[in-house]
Amino acid sequence: MSTFGAAAANHNPNKSFEVAQPPSDSVSSLSFSPKANFLIATSWDNQVRCWEISRNGTAVASTPKASITHDQPVLCSTWKDDGMTVFSGGCDKQVKMWPLLSGGQPMTVAMHDAPIKEVAWIPEMNLLATGSWDKTLKYWDTRQSNPVHTQQLPDRCYALTVKYPLMVVGTADRNLIIFNLQNPQNEYKRVTSPLKYQTRCVAAFPDQQGFLVGSIEGRVGVHHLDDGQQGKNFTFKCHRDGSEIYSVNSLNFHPIHHTFATAGSDGAFNFWDKDSKQRLKIPIS
Repeated sequence: MSTFGAAAANHNPNKSFEVAQPPSDSVSSLSFSPKANFLIATSWDNQVRCWEISRNGTAVASTPKASITHDQPVLCSTWKDDGMTVFSGGCDKQVKMWPLLSGGQPMTVAMHDAPIKEVAWIPEMNLLATGSWDKTLKYWDTRQSNPVHTQQLPDRCYALTVKYPLMVVGTADRNLIIFNLQNPQNEYKRVTSPLKYQTRCVAAFPDQQGFLVGSIEGRVGVHHLDDGQQGKNFTFKCHRDGSEIYSVNSLNFHPIHHTFATAGSDGAFNFWDKDSKQRLKIPIS
C-alpha cells in the first residue's frame, strides 16, 4: 500500500475563483468545451448552466451565458467534439442534446428505464454512450430514436471513462468492465476493483494502457490492462484528515503532462504523478 500523503487543511490553497451565479444545489458534473473557454455545470437543482471563462492577468472572470432545465436532478454532461453542442442526462431518465452555441432548443436523444449516471460522446464512432442505473450501457446515433446497441451490465452504472478505443465502466458491487470500442459489443475484460469500497469515478490513462479508479473511502487505484504490467498496479490514500475520510468524486488527467487531479468531498483537489508516485506541489503566485 502506497500513501502519497494527506493535503494540508487550507480552504483555498490554489486561489480558486467562484463562478458568477453558481448553481443553487450540489454540482454533479463539470465539462469544458474542447474548442473554447465555455464551462458547463450540471446540478441537483435540475439545471444545466454555461459560463464563458476569461482571464485578465491573474484575475479570472465568468460570464453566465445560458441555461436549460431538466424535469429532475441532472447527473452528467459532456460536449460534442465540435464544441457547439452539449449533452446532459440525469434522474429524468433522458439525455438532452443542447445546440448551445447556435441558440437552438434542447431535444431528447436518449432514454433509459432508470436515471442516467454517465454520458460520453465518442467522436471516432460518431456515437453517444450512456450508462444508467437500469444496468445497461447504450450507444446512440443522435439522428435515430432507438439505440444502435444495448449492452447489459452486471449492475448499476456508477462511472464511465472513454479514451478511444478504451472504455471502462464502473458499476455497483465493485465491477470494472473494460471495452475495446473497435469491438464494442463484447467485453474485453472484467475485473474487480482493487478498492474495497464503492466505485465513485474512473479515468482512462491518456495512452489507453490502463485506468484510475476512485472510491468513496478516500482511495485511488492505478490499474494497468496488460497482464505483464500488473506489478505496476498500486493504490493510495487521499482526501483524508486524521480520522475523517472523504469520497474521491472526480479523476482527470492533464492532456499534455499526463499528471492527474483528484477532487474529494473534503472540498479539496490535489495533483498527482502516478509514475513517480508523488503528490505535486503547485506553486502559488
